[in-house]
Amino acid sequence: MSSDKTQIVRAGAVMRKEVQSIDGMATVKEAVAMMRAHHVSALLVEKRHPDDAWGIITVHDMVLKVILPGRSSDEVNVYEVMTKPVITVPVDMDVRYVARLLSRAGIRRAPVEDGKKLVGMISLSSLVLDNDLF
Repeated sequence: MSSDKTQIVRAGAVMRKEVQSIDGMATVKEAVAMMRAHHVSALLVEKRHPDDAWGIITVHDMVLKVILPGRSSDEVNVYEVMTKPVITVPVDMDVRYVARLLSRAGIRRAPVEDGKKLVGMISLSSLVLDNDLF
């Protein structure tokens, strides 16, 4: 019998630890500037109070809700085009389940939480490109 066991890789091992966030009252133009400065395609939208849910704004949101309708990025606030609430992933979740969750929810990334504390961001590309799963 073979004692070959597949090692379980957890979300915390492949997540991006630096998470960029923005206030929902900021303009989309400000969000774009922040994304460019930090080389990211999504920003976490800060909670208004401790019991509030996280939001997220992505490049995809901007294209669909600002550019295509012909709206001005300096006249649209982040809260108007963000997605909220956001699906979050536990830091100890097996990456196979993370991939399944993101795929079934039709999303590309999710914040990673340890309890109620935000500890990172995980994306489909980080599952494939940023680790040794393959």
